[in-house]
Amino acid sequence: MAAGGWPRTLESMNEQQPIAPRSVPQRQPRLLDRIGGRAVIERIVDDFYDRVEEDAELRAIFPDDLEAGREKQKLFFEQWLGGEPRYSEQYGHPRLRMRHFPFVIDQRLAGLWLRHMVEAFRAVGVGEAEIMEVFADLGPLAHHMVNADQDVPRAPIGDAFLT
Repeated sequence: MAAGGWPRTLESMNEQQPIAPRSVPQRQPRLLDRIGGRAVIERIVDDFYDRVEEDAELRAIFPDDLEAGREKQKLFFEQWLGGEPRYSEQYGHPRLRMRHFPFVIDQRLAGLWLRHMVEAFRAVGVGEAEIMEVFADLGPLAHHMVNADQDVPRAPIGDAFLT
């Protein structure tokens, strides 16, 4: 052995104890998979839109026909929670704030939106740990859509592909 305990030759290195295999941390499944995948997202969004239809105050800022919004939101949530980028493939960059400019959204409406969304997550049986994880990001995102006292373009952009 050389000074400091290191072997001097390759042969003496082979006499050392084998190095234990490196423990590789287990990757946690995608959040989308932990909540149940695309099928659960579809149920959440459908439940949410059913709640919106029953809430006159929140319903007032949605378009008359909710079907297109339902489908877009399903695609968005799937992608946002770690799934396939189907939303971006069809509509480009989400640019959520810009897409929401046509709707006058205040803090109260953002809060109602969040309340109905969390109720929809619970109604379909998503676990509280996953709900907390989702809403840690979704809460600030919803409040980022608030634009009631801002001078923003109000013209609808429809299904425009944004980059």
